[in-house]
Amino acid sequence: MKRIAVLGDIGSGKTFVAKSFGYPVFNADYEVGKLYKKNKKIFFKLNKKLPNFFKSYPVDKNQVQKAILDNNQNLKKIIKIVHFEIRKKMQIFLQKNKNKKIVILDIPLFLENKINSKNDILVFVQSKKKDISLRLKGRKNFNPKLIKLFKKIQLPLDYKKKRSHFVIKNNFRKNSVKISIENILNEIL
Repeated sequence: MKRIAVLGDIGSGKTFVAKSFGYPVFNADYEVGKLYKKNKKIFFKLNKKLPNFFKSYPVDKNQVQKAILDNNQNLKKIIKIVHFEIRKKMQIFLQKNKNKKIVILDIPLFLENKINSKNDILVFVQSKKKDISLRLKGRKNFNPKLIKLFKKIQLPLDYKKKRSHFVIKNNFRKNSVKISIENILNEIL
């Protein structure tokens, strides 16, 4: 099984690109949302570390935002709690898809949290800053302070791009992304 990890800036279209490959996708953001809604153990751990913010189950994204905006150290605490579970979910996903030719990993802190292995194929999604900005502003719960804090904990984009085996220029049109993906698949299969 080949593992393709999709890297890029917040709002660059990583999830869209990941889905466009047409192979099973592990989407860490989606899994985190499920943990907040369905995992009482996560709630109890968050409640123990940050009782002023996590008072009721299920965990609401507004609680998470308030905790992070109150003190940027809270983001690290939340990541530490949630990340352990996400790693377990990823292992289950990989086991379940072990007979697939390719799996796609859509994990925002893939390199930062050292989830990568040396055989992973890294694909960097590059988008214009103005396109990213428009997309982010259109998101529900858009908060520029939050975006800034998330960017602080990420490795520089230049570094991620240099480490990547492929770059997909995402202009948010399906055709151009599809062509780039076909070229990548032709090269690696």
